[in-house]
Amino acid sequence: MSRQIALTGNTHRDTPRLKHVLSGLISGGTPDTNNDDYWADGDEGVAWVSIGDMSTKARVTATEKMITDSGIASKRLRIMPPGTLIFSMYASMGHVAELAIPATINQALLGFEFGIHVDPAFVKWWLRHLQPLLVAEASSNTQDNLNADKVKNLPFPKIHICHQTFIANYLDRETARIDGLIAEKERMLALLEEKRAALISRAVTRGLDPHAPLKPSGHEWLGEIPAHWEIQPIKYLAVVGNGSTPSVENADYWDDEGYPWLNSSVVNVSPATNASRFVTEAALRECHLPTIQPPAVLVGITGQGKTRGMASVMGIEATINQHLAFIKPRTQELDTEFLYYLLGHAYAFLRSDSDGAGSTKGAITCEQLANMKIPVPPGDEQIEICTRIRQSLDVSEPLRSEIQTSLDLLTERRSALITAAVTGQIPLEEMQA
Repeated sequence: MSRQIALTGNTHRDTPRLKHVLSGLISGGTPDTNNDDYWADGDEGVAWVSIGDMSTKARVTATEKMITDSGIASKRLRIMPPGTLIFSMYASMGHVAELAIPATINQALLGFEFGIHVDPAFVKWWLRHLQPLLVAEASSNTQDNLNADKVKNLPFPKIHICHQTFIANYLDRETARIDGLIAEKERMLALLEEKRAALISRAVTRGLDPHAPLKPSGHEWLGEIPAHWEIQPIKYLAVVGNGSTPSVENADYWDDEGYPWLNSSVVNVSPATNASRFVTEAALRECHLPTIQPPAVLVGITGQGKTRGMASVMGIEATINQHLAFIKPRTQELDTEFLYYLLGHAYAFLRSDSDGAGSTKGAITCEQLANMKIPVPPGDEQIEICTRIRQSLDVSEPLRSEIQTSLDLLTERRSALITAAVTGQIPLEEMQA
């Protein structure tokens, strides 16, 4: 059995485990969300940690929601002190964070209390070493989540507390150095992205001639546009529609070599060329799936994640699911690439416009896209704008790629360093150097 598969499975009874160094394991819960007496306004009340509050953080300094004493009593929750380690059993499985504030937790998390012969700082690093292994095990075993018993039975090395502290201090120092480099690379990528977005936004809303007369567009997200440009609803220039998901239980609808079927993840990359699954002719016919040929643009239209409002040029003939919309120009007045760049500029507008109340909250409808008024430069000017944008991006892309590669290597180095230190691959005397 591989190391990953053995993590939460049956291990030898003499295997050192996390439970051997725990003095307590604190469970959480969620007070009734419909009872206003359980939830505090503003900064009043006690912090209540959910996975979203801790899944991307090393330390929890604030929470989205606060609960009252009545809420705490309703679920018999414990208020844990700063310094407590909390651990995620669901979603961001295996993530560990430290409380910087007194807080309670929900049922997806566990809080750890330790005996006198263990350094919590070392436990933190040990669990960070285990996280990718836990995720791999969950994937290979189709295991949904961890539970308290599985967490208690995670392996834990027999290391003297003095050595635990030594290793933890070493990792604190070394990862801080790497984190500083990572933060610098991330800032550089963010600046490049800001420059890219500014370049595209200016080109698709002001054109290439800085001296061209301007006129109000009548839309806040556009501002002023060149006076010779038109403003038209997308529906006058293109066909807008979306797709669906055939029954996953009907084998007649799915095939390994059928017609490409795209899901919303394709808008993360442009052009969209990779199908996640393939459907049959029966599915196309009986489920009324659209068959879309390039040129067209795809737009993510649902969900709270970043894909809602994102766009991608369609790179293959395919059909789509219900979380995507397609916009297919039916006239030469609208260039597909220009539309793609324009929708990138409109991302924030599309997000805010779809955050309203009602049944469509958190969704962009095909009707909204069809009625969306966009600037329409002359056809040859659209092509010239796209050419200029591509040329500028071609210049910056090698630098962006180089920074991203460096960032990936630093992230891998950080993970490898943690594993090497907590598993004894780095001699203690080397950590002292």
